[in-house]
Parts: sequence; C-alpha cells; structure tokens
Amino acid sequence: MTPSIGHNGGPPLEPPDPNEGWRRYCWRKAHKAAWKTPPREIALRRLERAEALGMTYREYTLEIMERGRYL
Repeated sequence: MTPSIGHNGGPPLEPPDPNEGWRRYCWRKAHKAAWKTPPREIALRRLERAEALGMTYREYTLEIMERGRYL
C-alpha cells in the first residue's frame, strides 16, 4: 500500500510482534493440512454432492470446513 501525501515513510508505531514468524508457520501448516487432497472416493463423493447442489468442489469443501458437517 502506498503511503498517502504527507506521510514521512517512517517506521510503524507498533512494536514488531516477536511471535509473528511462529504464527505464520503454524497458519501455513494448518492451511496445507486442511486443503490436503482426500482419498479418491471421498473426493468423487464430494464432487458429486457439490454438483447436485450447484456448487464447485472448492466451495463445497470450504462449507464443510466452516460448518464442521456435511450439507
């Protein structure tokens, strides 16, 4: 993001978070595990159900992850 007119480009006012790197690592690892490709049978079943509901496979999988149950 480009600073607005009159901004001196100085350092941020908040101190750097010492745990930011660790949180980023944990988030990436959890994201990768959540979107790991399931076994073929499960993926085909999800795809069939998603098409029946008029959704994409990705949208359907996201709904499963958000709700914690199948639609």
